[in-house]
Amino acid sequence: MTATALRVRAQLRRDPRTVALLVGAPLLLITLLKYVLAERPETFDRVGGPMLGLFPFVTMFLVTSITMLRERVTGTLERLMSLPLAKFDLLAGYGLAFALVAAVQASIVAGVALLALGLDLEGAAWLVVLLAIANAVLGMALGLFASAFARTEFQAVQFMPAFILPQILLCGLFAPREQMAGWLEAISYALPLTYAYDALAIVARGAELGGTFARDVGVVVAVTLLALALGAATLRRRTP
Repeated sequence: MTATALRVRAQLRRDPRTVALLVGAPLLLITLLKYVLAERPETFDRVGGPMLGLFPFVTMFLVTSITMLRERVTGTLERLMSLPLAKFDLLAGYGLAFALVAAVQASIVAGVALLALGLDLEGAAWLVVLLAIANAVLGMALGLFASAFARTEFQAVQFMPAFILPQILLCGLFAPREQMAGWLEAISYALPLTYAYDALAIVARGAELGGTFARDVGVVVAVTLLALALGAATLRRRTP
């Protein structure tokens, strides 16, 4: 697992464009959000905290699905699977590497939002960062699983509008879920990003961390583990 994590980290270090996407894109988006809502700072404070956690989810899903697809297409994954390495350990190595990247990403974006852009969180900023890392790992796990159903990088990118954007629209960020059509509200509760958003919103507004918060975090962790397990099931063991 550690060897896989080190290899993935080395690959990222040799790919400055991916690093720029992981860090630069969220910084650009949170800055744009700040000035789009320049006349409504209270709205920026309300949605800014949850957005700090949603950006890593989106970028990690995109980068991980493409990276894993490359591993499959180039034969790297097949060679790795010929080694005496457990499939879950292989995916856990990817998870560890991207979790470290997510920690750096979330810390930088949160620091800029809080210190330079004046984002005012009523809750603990460190907890928002931790939730952002958890969301990034969730996006990574879903990206690893989704990569099994793509044959080209273009197909991997197509999972964004098909799988990620509906979750963003239905999670409650743009409109309260209780104000949606009943069937959409029901669908929203079957989507993991709904629980990730709810946990972030609870912390951002400084609400008490009770049973609902614990449920939301538990769902995020459970879906992450399930996606990793399903991703491991798509791997095919090869003999040398």
